[in-house]
Amino acid sequence: MAFKIRIWLWSTNVKSLEEVVSQIRAIAEKTGVRIRGPVPLPVKRLEIPVFRLPHGEGSKYWEHWEMRVHKRLIDIEADERVLRHLMRIRVPEDVYIEIKQMTS
Repeated sequence: MAFKIRIWLWSTNVKSLEEVVSQIRAIAEKTGVRIRGPVPLPVKRLEIPVFRLPHGEGSKYWEHWEMRVHKRLIDIEADERVLRHLMRIRVPEDVYIEIKQMTS
């Protein structure tokens, strides 16, 4: 029995995110299930301005720190065999995954 799965992935490190996506695509190709994606979603930029005090005489200035969160979306028509393969994927610590079963 096949059902649809939606996989959300997000990370601050693009390289490790793409590694996980390529593992998921390889599993889908090997098992022969239909896959839609990975769909790149808009990158979320978190910018934090920090006020830096001058040392001694001098002008004040702001430092800007930025963190980018990259996101991907994958839809798979999977069965239990594919799910078992997906649960065995090695995921780096900086990649977050959310898997949901979609209703038809």
